[in-house]
Amino acid sequence: MKTWSSAASGLLALCALFATSARAADPDTFKIGGVVSLSGTYGIFGEDMRKGVTIAIEQRGGKVLGKPIQVTWEDDETKPQPAVQKTTRLISDGSQMIFGAVSSASTLAIMNIAKQRKIPHLVTMSADDKITVPGGSRYTFRTSNTLGMEQRMALAYTKEQKLKRIYGVTADYQATRDSWEWYRREAEKAGIEIVGADFPPLGNRDYSSIADKIARSNADGVALFMTGSDAVTMVKQAGQIELGKTRKIFGPVIADETMAAGVGPTSVGVQSGVRYHFTVENDANKAFVEAFRKKYNEFPSAAAGEAYDGMSWWLDVVDKTGTWDREKWVEAFAGSVRENSVEGKKSMRACDHQAMQNGLWGVVEAGKPPQPAYVMDIVRVFPPDQVFEACAG
Repeated sequence: MKTWSSAASGLLALCALFATSARAADPDTFKIGGVVSLSGTYGIFGEDMRKGVTIAIEQRGGKVLGKPIQVTWEDDETKPQPAVQKTTRLISDGSQMIFGAVSSASTLAIMNIAKQRKIPHLVTMSADDKITVPGGSRYTFRTSNTLGMEQRMALAYTKEQKLKRIYGVTADYQATRDSWEWYRREAEKAGIEIVGADFPPLGNRDYSSIADKIARSNADGVALFMTGSDAVTMVKQAGQIELGKTRKIFGPVIADETMAAGVGPTSVGVQSGVRYHFTVENDANKAFVEAFRKKYNEFPSAAAGEAYDGMSWWLDVVDKTGTWDREKWVEAFAGSVRENSVEGKKSMRACDHQAMQNGLWGVVEAGKPPQPAYVMDIVRVFPPDQVFEACAG
């Protein structure tokens, strides 16, 4: 009996030791590494993304898996190399997931590191179709739009408006060039003539010569494949010669409240795909907008809304797993459904880690208090089957 008792005591002590070790293995904090553009061409988006993530964390009491959430933010300067350097450092410092970036080039670079280090990676802004492809990265998920869905909406708008002659202006950037090439090819198939095309560099400050060429052309539509400060500068300079009075100005993702605020009254009438909007009618969006306005005294932008929605979804899934096993988080997020998205129901496709969702199309109009001076009016909602191709196989 004494031998059995000693053995039992030893076993209990060993179990207690294992339990203590298991508890000690749980991190003290849930560390998120945020890599966004706070400067450069897309710098106007990064701060809004931080605001959206902050609300997502605050609404859950600042915790996940019972531990406080700590976010470390880094500026990638809208360049892939700094994105790589800063992501690597964040992972080395113990980040359990990476959030970002804005630029698709930066995001694709981050994807490679996340895949190598087996770190979950959440994308809520970059739209390059190559980010979510069948057989792509196990660790990267996108909860926001793709360029593919946005260019399909732009093509639908072109046809519905019966535009016959298009002049294209595309930022000289691989993702936007790819998007323009798809649009150009499909427009020509539909009998739409491309009367001119220009490819100014990212961060271009002078579009006056391009605007002048468009004014002298017979184009009835101007398709702009750009965003960020490029969009603001192009639309503002087009407005200086009142281009919008004689041509329809539109683009896959050219316009939102941020762009309209930067441009002013000549942004009115510009049409665009919209990634999120504060006027979407559902309880989740109403609660988010109220919290955002209370904290920041402004309406959330598309960048803020997408960041909030994606991070809220991710943290909810992690919490439900009840484990610190990152592989379990990845498995749970693939194929998950967010019924209470601020944009309506979203479903994560296991085949490519892309969220299926509605496509929003809007036009810039003058706002009514307490709204901003210029707002996007959502004039069309595309169901997922109209803007997404089915996964091959």
